[in-house]
Amino acid sequence: MGYLITMTSDNKNLQNAHKKFINFLKSQNRASATILAYGKDIQQFIEYLNQKQITQVASVIPEHIEGFKKHLTEKKYVAKSISRKLNSIKTFFRFLASQGLIKDDPASVISHPHYEPAPPRILSKIEYRALRDCGRDDPRSAAIIEVLIQTGMRVGELARLTLDDITDKQIKIAPYESNPGRIVPLNPAAEKAIQRWLGFRPKTNSKNLFITKNGKPLPVRNIRSLFNRLFKKAGIENATINSLRHTFIAHQLMAGVPLELIQKIVGHKRLTSTEKYLEFIKNKASSTSKLEEL
Repeated sequence: MGYLITMTSDNKNLQNAHKKFINFLKSQNRASATILAYGKDIQQFIEYLNQKQITQVASVIPEHIEGFKKHLTEKKYVAKSISRKLNSIKTFFRFLASQGLIKDDPASVISHPHYEPAPPRILSKIEYRALRDCGRDDPRSAAIIEVLIQTGMRVGELARLTLDDITDKQIKIAPYESNPGRIVPLNPAAEKAIQRWLGFRPKTNSKNLFITKNGKPLPVRNIRSLFNRLFKKAGIENATINSLRHTFIAHQLMAGVPLELIQKIVGHKRLTSTEKYLEFIKNKASSTSKLEEL
């Protein structure tokens, strides 16, 4: 039986409808980051409407959404951010329409602002070698760098790794939220870095592979902060932790690794997500199914 809310006057209030929408997203097991982003975007839109004394879902018309777009532009939001917020609003109103809370969807006629997506940041060999050099003296940092750049896994997946997930030449990535689980190869460089870290890892009851000095699981925010420091130290500009995932995919494609195999290893739900990287690589090497180390 599908998700359904009772049609009452309370549900027609924008704030209450917002809460119902968030509960719906949770019931669909959407990623927590997605739910948080949708929640903030829609709350911002509701606050904009409140300033115009609009509090009911049925009172919203296309002109209000266009006005919100203009408001964001005046606040110096870039087109990409405006487009993301508009996507949240469109999803919200599609939900309201599906629940019978509105007859006409005011967001359906609103167009996204045009912008050219930035290409993925792919590190050069010199850059990722410099990154390794900057983390070499810290076994934990060195292992994190090596695992990310040799597997292409997401930072959230790395933070969830446990000791039991590391087996002979393989890493088991457990499913979480909307991301499916999978097995990825563990090459000698990453395996060696992990074993070195385990020799320094504090004794604790925690099963997490990467932990703090106090023996607690290493939070994602700490890992992001680590890379911000490492990139700065290595002189690598305009890069984020996601650049390591982009780099893995691009270099595997350049080495001739089949698209379907890369898709499976990095956990892309659609092959098109992997294919888009073909636009950003040149001088592709001859085809081979062997995963080459970076």
